[in-house]
Amino acid sequence: MLDCLVIGGGPAGLLAAVYLGRYRRSVQVIDAGESRAAKIPESHNYPGFFGIAGPELLRRLTAQARQYGAELVSGRVTSLRKEGDTFVASSSGSGVNARFILLATGLVDQCPTIEGQPADCPSEVIRFCPICDGYEAIDHRVGVVGDIKAGGKKALFLRTYTKDVSLFLTDETEDVDWQEKLAKANVRIAGNLKQVRQTTENTITVVTQLGETHEVDALYPALGCIVRSDLATGLGASSTENGNLEVDGHQRTTIGGLYAAGDVVTDLHQLSVAFGHAAIAATDIHNRLPPNPR
Repeated sequence: MLDCLVIGGGPAGLLAAVYLGRYRRSVQVIDAGESRAAKIPESHNYPGFFGIAGPELLRRLTAQARQYGAELVSGRVTSLRKEGDTFVASSSGSGVNARFILLATGLVDQCPTIEGQPADCPSEVIRFCPICDGYEAIDHRVGVVGDIKAGGKKALFLRTYTKDVSLFLTDETEDVDWQEKLAKANVRIAGNLKQVRQTTENTITVVTQLGETHEVDALYPALGCIVRSDLATGLGASSTENGNLEVDGHQRTTIGGLYAAGDVVTDLHQLSVAFGHAAIAATDIHNRLPPNPR
């Protein structure tokens, strides 16, 4: 019987394991190896670092969690059920019992098809978080792909960093209000998206339905995401329209004993936010477990 099972080995899940290990609690992390952080080429707003790649950050967190006794297992939790005050998670044909569950499963960004590239957005020119890396796009040629509202919001934010922002539309809407907002901000509505292809290691070419080609240094999709909250909602946990789990100030979901942290909870997809969630959840779990004096 584990004190806590952490589902998801991204930044939130691994830091929660560090905290729980340091609280001398039995904790296991089951990770499917699909952390969004693994795709970060280099984060420049992570506290204390002037740049750290996502894979390196995950490597360090993994080593830190293991140092404090956390067990890290590769696999995917396929089902989660509650039996009285105990949770049973099924993974790779076996069951894991735990008093508490911390769900840190994150989300999957929707990516445009890139000609000649795998479907998981491997290109460093495809970027998802202008809050994270917009500063690095100062005075670069930036493109945004999305409908006029979602794409328009991201394009307006990116005008903070560069004058050269183009919006490639994925819908046929004639939203005059948004057209005027974008025109006022000098955001170019370049036309409707037809094709995206990698030009060089550092550039992407976007082709419109009219056959026009536009080369950009960074392309930001605004196509939405899939929140990995189904394990919790399958138990009846409340979620938002977008699928984010609803939690209280302790990161508790509406299912007793089930916690959630990171991108599965919030649409502010930041490492620092995930770490804050993890610290709060792990501490509350420790406080609710029986005392464990030396």
